[in-house]
Amino acid sequence: MSHSAVPSVLFVCVHNAGRSQMAAAFLTHLAQGRIEVRSAGSAPADTVNPAVVQAMAETGIDISAEIPKILTPEAVQLSDVVITMGCGDTCPYFPGKRYLDWQLPDPAGQGVAAVRPIRDEIRERVRGLIEELGGEHGR
Repeated sequence: MSHSAVPSVLFVCVHNAGRSQMAAAFLTHLAQGRIEVRSAGSAPADTVNPAVVQAMAETGIDISAEIPKILTPEAVQLSDVVITMGCGDTCPYFPGKRYLDWQLPDPAGQGVAAVRPIRDEIRERVRGLIEELGGEHGR
């Protein structure tokens, strides 16, 4: 990763309807353009989980217009860091990429009360990621 380019992160979970959407929204919001953000899923759902949309709205972040996206090899190739959240072996592997696996509960089928702690854990992990990637520059 060169210091002249903006680092890029790809969040991946199976349906791209919960964890990866929350992580991408937090990173986009907190990094304020200092990090390029993508999210995708190996078997994307039709819509983002409504409980996830509601939990994010409670933090002032609106993801109601987001649409789950299919994971492509190109998305992985374009990213410096790939963070999986339960997609297992379905993520393509490319040498030279940094892969992290965040073990987080799946919010699928859960109400907003169960999604809040997952959301809060993701927010803390994203804050740590921003610090790691040098996203604090310009503060």
